[in-house]
Amino acid sequence: MAEGKKSGFVALLGRPNVGKSTLLNRILGAKVAIVTSKPQTTRDRIAGILTGERGQIVFLDSPGIHRPKKALNSYMVRTAERIASESDIVVHLVDDRPGQAGEEETLVRGILGNVVVPRLLVVNKVDRMGESTAKAKRNALMESGLYREGYLLSATKGQGVNAFLSGLFDLLPEGPAYYPEEDLTDLPMRFIAKEIIREKLFNELSEELPYSVAVAIEEYKEEPEKRLVRILAEIYVERDSQKGMIIGRGGRVLKKIGTEARLELEKETGERVYLELFVKVERDWTRNESTLTRLGYA
Repeated sequence: MAEGKKSGFVALLGRPNVGKSTLLNRILGAKVAIVTSKPQTTRDRIAGILTGERGQIVFLDSPGIHRPKKALNSYMVRTAERIASESDIVVHLVDDRPGQAGEEETLVRGILGNVVVPRLLVVNKVDRMGESTAKAKRNALMESGLYREGYLLSATKGQGVNAFLSGLFDLLPEGPAYYPEEDLTDLPMRFIAKEIIREKLFNELSEELPYSVAVAIEEYKEEPEKRLVRILAEIYVERDSQKGMIIGRGGRVLKKIGTEARLELEKETGERVYLELFVKVERDWTRNESTLTRLGYA
């Protein structure tokens, strides 16, 4: 990267379902983070890399901040805290839901209070709440003195995103690019495959069941001569009854999830994908630290 370019890491923090992953995908113009209508979809650090004329920004999407009740939730909150501590700028996203002064927002501000880097406020979903309401929310929150700047935007519509990016580049220091300019993420395809399968599970399953589901990729084998990728994935649940719900009558639910995941994986890899899914019961895995570690949540 040429001299005078900017670079740095920017953390996206906020309560669950505030639009962090949607904003990351909008900025990159590509799907890097899975997105569902259910809160607490993101469980890990998701990096999205934007390289442009002014330099390179590595965005770090984080799990939504919430009061943890299980070991899995504690891992998610620790991940968000670590992301904030490792970044050059921390962005706090809020939206139009009531209760911004509630428990989850208090937890987010507690994390923000422990960082020494610039903190920015983003009021998301301005298209839904209206600009005057969004401005009033921004002005009220800016009075805390916690934030360097405040922005209004719509991650779904793209409104205000360019101004937000310009503000980030203004604050970042000069520095080299961390990744090749063609890279959009540092995530390996093995991880992306796990996330795509988990997204299809979240979208297909109702109520609380998605929160009891984990995916582990047991085999990811590329066969270039056949233009084929073989993936064997195991889906973990906590109860026998949950296993039956995921498989469905005659295996219909699992087949639908597998088909949707396979089609998206073929788009991602540019190859044919042979995907096998198996469902296993791991009792109370969301509460068990050793099982969480084995499943990659450590």
